[in-house]
Amino acid sequence: MKRSLVMCAAFLFICAFILHPSFAESAQQELPKKLFVTPPPFSEGIFPCSQCHAGMPVNRTPRKLEMMHQNIILKHMPGGWCFDCHNPDNRDTLRLANGKIIKFEESYNLCGQCHGTILREWKNGLHGKRTGYWNGEKQYYLCVSCHWPHDPPFKPIKPLPPPVSPSDIK
Repeated sequence: MKRSLVMCAAFLFICAFILHPSFAESAQQELPKKLFVTPPPFSEGIFPCSQCHAGMPVNRTPRKLEMMHQNIILKHMPGGWCFDCHNPDNRDTLRLANGKIIKFEESYNLCGQCHGTILREWKNGLHGKRTGYWNGEKQYYLCVSCHWPHDPPFKPIKPLPPPVSPSDIK
């Protein structure tokens, strides 16, 4: 009888704690609206894009790129073109499919349009790299820190042999 009263009291205490508004708020905390991300890794020396593209007419016709961009071969999205992601009206920004303009530091939103599951995992620290404190500010590496945006898949990696089983160690 005494043990069941203690168990009942413990159960009621736990329920009261879980149902308390402050617990519900902390359990449902959303990610910060502004994520602290590293700068795009390949932008040094070529950004801002407007340093070369200012005043140039916008050519929206898909074609083989020349001059400074001749080494870019778009293999990310077959049939895609630069302006599917880059903003033709301001080359220093990106453009989402819905037309919203974003900065390069927010490129994870652009990637997340097609890779929503990966974006969710990235925000929660399951995909990609995140540094910082478990309960404090975190810094996220952008998708493009690991994946070249114009040809993102990793090249095949030769697998390592399995670890030695403890029973095989002599």
